[in-house]
Amino acid sequence: MTEARLGTGIGWRPEIADAVARMPGVDWVEVVAENTCPGHLPEALLRLRERGVTVVPHGVSLGLGGADRPDEGRLRALAERAEALASPLVTEHIAFVRAGGPRTASPSLEAGHLLPVPRTRDALDVLCENVRIAQDALPVPLAVENIAALIAWPGEEMTEGQFLYELADRTGVRLLIDVANLHTNHVNRGEDPAKALSELPVEAIAYVHVAGGFERDGVWHDSHAHPVPPAVLDILTDLASRVAPPGVLLERDENFPEPAELEGELSAIRAAVAAGGAVAAADVRTGEVRPVAAVPDATRQRVGLAQAAVLSSLVAGTPVPEGFDRVRMGVQARALAGKRADVVAKVAPELPEILGEGYRSAFLAYAQERPMTGGYRRDALDFAGQLLREGGPGDRASRRRLRAWWQHRAGPAPRRTGLLRRA
Repeated sequence: MTEARLGTGIGWRPEIADAVARMPGVDWVEVVAENTCPGHLPEALLRLRERGVTVVPHGVSLGLGGADRPDEGRLRALAERAEALASPLVTEHIAFVRAGGPRTASPSLEAGHLLPVPRTRDALDVLCENVRIAQDALPVPLAVENIAALIAWPGEEMTEGQFLYELADRTGVRLLIDVANLHTNHVNRGEDPAKALSELPVEAIAYVHVAGGFERDGVWHDSHAHPVPPAVLDILTDLASRVAPPGVLLERDENFPEPAELEGELSAIRAAVAAGGAVAAADVRTGEVRPVAAVPDATRQRVGLAQAAVLSSLVAGTPVPEGFDRVRMGVQARALAGKRADVVAKVAPELPEILGEGYRSAFLAYAQERPMTGGYRRDALDFAGQLLREGGPGDRASRRRLRAWWQHRAGPAPRRTGLLRRA
């Protein structure tokens, strides 16, 4: 089956909706699946669909690399978005986003971000079965994305290219290759992007992501908030010398520049692909799911225990598991806390407005003691409730506003602790 040619696209975000609508040469867009509601799609997105612009939903919360089987509700929601948008495919990540729970007899924890799975046979077996479950539940083909990583698992048994090849070969899943993430793993883990590309089944590529980031203290942060660097475009050209990618998409999630700058980045992406000069590969993959052996519960438990130990160290302050780089684990922990603060500020913008400059430091202090166990909206409520129980914020007017905000969403204001009441 020949893959549909998507062309050049951009990640659709409400902040740049008007600019995208007027931008020349945008063949398709990608939306974060969890940020869309099938019955209430934004008018700007619907107008793009009416013009014939393809829209692809991109999921971030399935956790296909986690020890548990994919949640049926999340799969159903992703399927609904694919149907509402008349999408030719849906995409997700090769990552785990939660760990713990009954399987490991430990607290259920949420990462709030994508974390890398170990490239081991156990983890691959679990991932393959989870992908098969997702493929069975979705009305269109699935493609999965390689992620950026700040940390490396000890004792890995495969390179990234080998891991992705095995996954595609065993499940028939298509691949979303993020060349910015290959660059991230080159800086942070010393992995050669050219070697990874040489090991990939290029005929399985559904499309390609391109994004920017920044380097600090020898660590590359995949921010999606900075211009695309030349090194990432060079990897795109290398990939395009091996196969003409069906689609290439620019990701930008915040710090949006003027439309002309985004258009310039799209032009640079087209030039990088043209410089590669490869022709489209003959697609010998059918996209059909081949039989995958059921994964024993013992395998899922081994993967689950390892992931729970890592996530607990990152978000709950438990000891760093043996074999992990403590410095890099610290960097990852701070990155997760910062990401958590940023997303809570987006889903509950009233909180930074009420707390002002003290919002971020207050939230990070809260996050050190309270791992996230639900979604970001629950996290926002829990943070506000904790502040109120502790008697903050400092001035009376802000306290009244915070209490009113909390009551409107959660019910009666939380009681202070006994010590604070006596004080």
